[in-house]
Amino acid sequence: MKGPLFYSKILLFGEYGIIKDSKGLSIPYNFFKGALKTDENLEGEAKESNESLNKFVSYLEEIQQEQPELVTFDLNALKRDLSKGMYFDSSIPQGYGIGSSGALVAAIYDKYAQNKITVLENLTRDKLLKLKTIFGKMESFFHGKSSGLDPLNSYLSLPILINSQDNIESTSIPSQNLEGKGAVFLLDSGITGETAPMVQIFMEKMKQEGFRNMLKNQFIKHTDACVEDFINGNVKSLFGNLKQLSHVVLKNFKPMIPAEFHKLWKHGIDTNEYYLKLCGSGGGGYILGFTQDIDKAKLALAGHKLEVVYNF
Repeated sequence: MKGPLFYSKILLFGEYGIIKDSKGLSIPYNFFKGALKTDENLEGEAKESNESLNKFVSYLEEIQQEQPELVTFDLNALKRDLSKGMYFDSSIPQGYGIGSSGALVAAIYDKYAQNKITVLENLTRDKLLKLKTIFGKMESFFHGKSSGLDPLNSYLSLPILINSQDNIESTSIPSQNLEGKGAVFLLDSGITGETAPMVQIFMEKMKQEGFRNMLKNQFIKHTDACVEDFINGNVKSLFGNLKQLSHVVLKNFKPMIPAEFHKLWKHGIDTNEYYLKLCGSGGGGYILGFTQDIDKAKLALAGHKLEVVYNF
């Protein structure tokens, strides 16, 4: 038995900001994926996944008891499948900020939710918001607090534009120019990040008035501008705003940037060869990069693993 595939995602813009109603833009990333599978002789990662899913079932039972009007599952079928050795087979690296738990949540909802909202129906804003709420509740099991965006992106496999917390829509982004030199890329930090501690640091910082003002007047302002520029294909303006955003992040989100990348981050801003930003909550995993000349960026970042995800 093998279920449908669910893909990883990349939040191009909006990390941390969407907690405070900035815009955001999330795109599916089909390079990594996962699916529910069954194997009677579980071992290694498959066994760990099955054990983790058994804990997840108890959590889903709680959700169902507390909010039956939000979502109900065929828990008997889920338990039966788990007892037969079901697990989530995934190539999505964990702790890398590209939605490993999101794909799992989408797969479980797709297979076991009752009266589920399907991808094929007319997805009104209300339906998208309901899905986001359900997914946020489900994914909280893994992160402590979740916006629900990762599973939503994985479930729909469409780019999602976040206008504010209660205003989201599926959107289209400009077609890739595969001949173009401009690129969005992932830079592998080589270390795993943990979402919960990073969010904790952010919440602590939010208690300072100076940090809140910076978030509103600089971080969110540049994030919103980047989203608009990207969707409308305004490349020149996009890179101007990216430079500002990269600078604001380096100055104010240092704990979320692995220490050995501080210099590389600054080098990009000083030379304009590339600009780096957080991919997800930071602290490790992938760092997101943007460049107008991928060959120059590769030279400047020699010795690091780069994966191009989109070409301008």
